[in-house]
Amino acid sequence: MKTKNETVLKAEKGKQETFFIREFDYPRELVFKAFIDPKLVVQWLGPRDLQMRIDKYEAKAGGSYRYVHFRKVGVEYGFRGVFHECVAPERIIQTFEFEGMPVKGCVCLSTTLFEALPNNRTRVTIQDVYQSVADRDGAVASGMEGGVIQSNERLDELLKKMNN
Repeated sequence: MKTKNETVLKAEKGKQETFFIREFDYPRELVFKAFIDPKLVVQWLGPRDLQMRIDKYEAKAGGSYRYVHFRKVGVEYGFRGVFHECVAPERIIQTFEFEGMPVKGCVCLSTTLFEALPNNRTRVTIQDVYQSVADRDGAVASGMEGGVIQSNERLDELLKKMNN
């Protein structure tokens, strides 16, 4: 789905962080809800060619999550983390770990900010901080940008349904 609100990736060479920035034409409370309600998360998070199963999703301070993206042919990608802070509708701070890494413990700290814009619009800024530049570069090289873009397109479609 083509949209006027494009996802922007900022990944400066030599830094351990990435930023994803995307605006949505929906109120901040609605966008925030789509990030913390597992019944909604499962409908938009991840690339279009993958399905999602949530094993656990406790979007609250001290809560944890685990979900799996999979294809019908049996390939699975597990992700897990801990929520450090969920302040509605302002921010979410959590860890993120891809279980398929050859070396365990490659954990990223992710901060998602929800900024209210005029006309009931929202800017979402996600800052991911990796343990090393190599970890960050590996995440960028893995194709995560395409997955985030598709997730945001799917989120836009879900928000449109929720807002009608």
